[in-house]
Amino acid sequence: MQIIFGVDTYISIVLRGSDHTYHPEKTEKMAKVKILDKEFETSIPEAEILKAIDGVAAKINSELSDKNPLFVCVLNGAFMFAADLMKRVTIPCQISFVKVASYSGTSTTGSVKQLIGFNEDVKGRTVVLIEDIVDTGITIEGLVRQVEEMGASEVKVATMLFKPASCKASVKPSYVGMDIPNAFIVGYGLDYDGYGRNLRDIYKLAE
Repeated sequence: MQIIFGVDTYISIVLRGSDHTYHPEKTEKMAKVKILDKEFETSIPEAEILKAIDGVAAKINSELSDKNPLFVCVLNGAFMFAADLMKRVTIPCQISFVKVASYSGTSTTGSVKQLIGFNEDVKGRTVVLIEDIVDTGITIEGLVRQVEEMGASEVKVATMLFKPASCKASVKPSYVGMDIPNAFIVGYGLDYDGYGRNLRDIYKLAE
């Protein structure tokens, strides 16, 4: 991976507020990076990411304090969000990690997603699926259905990023760090061809 810091740019950050509306917070001087053959510019700096996670954790601590939830981190992309989120969750809970495998199907979505490496008994439990991003929502909708079929009493979704304009699923995340527009992004667990997951900030494809 080649990372080159270069021309500065200015990006407006839009965060999800406590009232679930969107508020422009501030404009900051940003850097650019080059990953493989593409150039990206900072969209969301680490400080804003962590601030958003504080809000997600506070809501979880309030709503699930008596639920003994099982958190399930969906690898690979959600590993950074899951780590930072769990540092802030103060209620009794457990966490597990799974990957998602896809195979050809006959449904209208064109593919079906299946959890692998998930062996916990979830009967009667509250399960919180941790995702890095919910885009169309088709994948997470399928995962929620699978966990419900395993006997969970309720299944919630916590995602760092949500693209409401792209979401086609009936299942919506219960806990959202930030709503973002429909742009190609990398960093903070998200990748471009396997690279960029280790970046502390979130970058969008430069125009």
